[in-house]
Amino acid sequence: MNCNTQNAKIASITEKTLIVGIDVGSETHYARAFDWRNYEYSKKPLEFSNTEAGFQMFKAWMEELAEKHGKDVVLPGMEPTGHYWFALGKFLQDNGMRPVHVNPHHVKKSKELDDNNPNKNDRKDPKTIAALVNEGRFSYPYIPTGIYAEIRSLSNLRFQTQEELTRLKNRIARWFSIYFPEYKDVYGDMKAVSGRMVLKTAPLPEDIVKLGAEGVNRIWRDAKLRGAGMKRAKTLVSAAEHSVGGREAPEVARMELRNLLKDMDVYEERMEGLLEKLEEKLQEIPYIDKLMEMKGIGLVTVSGFIAEVGDIERFENPKQLQKLAGYAIVANDSGKHNGESRISRRGRKRLRYTLYEAAISLIGKNAEFREIYEYYRTRKDNPLKKMQSVVAIACKVIRVFYAILKKGVDYDPQKLMRDIHRPQERAA
Repeated sequence: MNCNTQNAKIASITEKTLIVGIDVGSETHYARAFDWRNYEYSKKPLEFSNTEAGFQMFKAWMEELAEKHGKDVVLPGMEPTGHYWFALGKFLQDNGMRPVHVNPHHVKKSKELDDNNPNKNDRKDPKTIAALVNEGRFSYPYIPTGIYAEIRSLSNLRFQTQEELTRLKNRIARWFSIYFPEYKDVYGDMKAVSGRMVLKTAPLPEDIVKLGAEGVNRIWRDAKLRGAGMKRAKTLVSAAEHSVGGREAPEVARMELRNLLKDMDVYEERMEGLLEKLEEKLQEIPYIDKLMEMKGIGLVTVSGFIAEVGDIERFENPKQLQKLAGYAIVANDSGKHNGESRISRRGRKRLRYTLYEAAISLIGKNAEFREIYEYYRTRKDNPLKKMQSVVAIACKVIRVFYAILKKGVDYDPQKLMRDIHRPQERAA
């Protein structure tokens, strides 16, 4: 039986279960305890701090109530309010309890049922959370441990570093638009090594003009840089001579660009280190090498997938992964109205983004996936739009990854291509 269905969750709550609703805060938490009939055992909410002493007091409080009322199982429920629940959730898990989450949106909509009042307070929210848990309207959070916790943390750092790099690129592009808009005509890529070498010495167009073509070329020769010579130097100096960029506050402009370029070097070096560490840690996961053999799949995709999914053994089928990624299909039908279906977008957004990027990469580089993509778009029955086809490919990536990691099978292009031929085979 699937333990994630609402019936299974309700069945897991018996007369011997103590349901504890917890309102999580940044420094202080509040808890109330109930039985399976929503009868409250706590006379007033327990207030405890986000410290070891507070957690031990909370544990002793639950154990006392459980012993007093003959309860064998404690089921703590809480809202996943940012990162504030991490420490408490880990403490409960380490002490033999399995904390569960309720949807904050459900709490917001349900708390008016008792008094028809939208007030939010520390006494009201724990009761609403406990009632939702009692109805089976909760989910089991996944707290990774061991190698999976390390990979998730490394992946989070990689995402944060990538965001900083993107932010820096946008600020550098803004600087060029103001002070040296012609630079992009010489270098299409701001990451060009030869261009950055010159900018560190001569940030503004007037500085490049003073250097001249010989001075620019000398910078490259001293660095023993290949692929850049006098022709490129003359092009850069010519662009600087005819620049229409602003000339106000030149000292501040030079300082700004040099700081941005330094920050760019720091974050690029950090990104390289993170990718090397991720590659090292991924070797400890079984069958990772089989995923990396797929054309169009690289380190970033695999690390992002493992970081968000964790241990593949906790999933019973690929549909659970599809739901986790927010790619579950949602119908829009009512009476005679048949609306267009869409994806739920309820799940881990980084996993959804990783799978989308993987689908785009496979469509561009992998012949089998590209052919399936074209089949989805051009098939006679129910052809899909471009974005719908990309989502379908992302869902197929889920199934392929699941089969490889779960069973240890090799990637088989021929087996993948059978999805195209099945309708014709049925017709025959």
